[in-house]
Amino acid sequence: MVGGRAGFLTHMALEGEYEPSPEQWVREQVETYEATGGREANTLPDHPEWPIVVITSRGAKSGKLRKNPVMRVEHEGVYAAVASKGGAPEHPAWYANFKEHPHVVLQDGAEPHDYLAREITDPTERAQWWARAVEVYSPYAEYQEKTDRLIPVFLLERTDG
Repeated sequence: MVGGRAGFLTHMALEGEYEPSPEQWVREQVETYEATGGREANTLPDHPEWPIVVITSRGAKSGKLRKNPVMRVEHEGVYAAVASKGGAPEHPAWYANFKEHPHVVLQDGAEPHDYLAREITDPTERAQWWARAVEVYSPYAEYQEKTDRLIPVFLLERTDG
C-alpha cells in the first residue's frame, strides 16, 4: 500500500503482465475503449443503451492483469460489478480475481482510478444495488431466473481520492 491519509489509500496502479482475454470481442472492446479514453466502445456491442466501464483486476491464479468490460452501474461515485456470466451456473472468472485481489482499477471515461472491491453480503444493501443494476441492465433479472446461484454483486469504492 502507498501511504496517504489514515484509512485511505493513495494511487497505486496495478502493475504486472497484462494477459488479454481469450474472447476476441472483449480484447477489441477493451483496446478501443482505452485507446479513445472511453469515447468509443463504451456500450455493450450493438446496444448503445447499455453503458460499460473497464475493470482491471489481478488474476487469482496467474497473477496476470485481466481487463473486462462490465455494465456501468454507478451511484454517488460507487460502482457495482454484477458477476452474472449471463445466468450461467458458475461465476465469471473475474469473481475469483476480485475475491483474491480486491484492489482493482476502474476506468469510466478517460481516467482510470483505484478501487477496492467487496462482495455485498448484507441482504438489504444487496437488494438496493440489485435494483440499481436491473434498472441499468434489465437482462440481469432474467439471468437470476436462469441460475440456481445467487448472482454476486460487488461494490467498488474509490481509494485514490
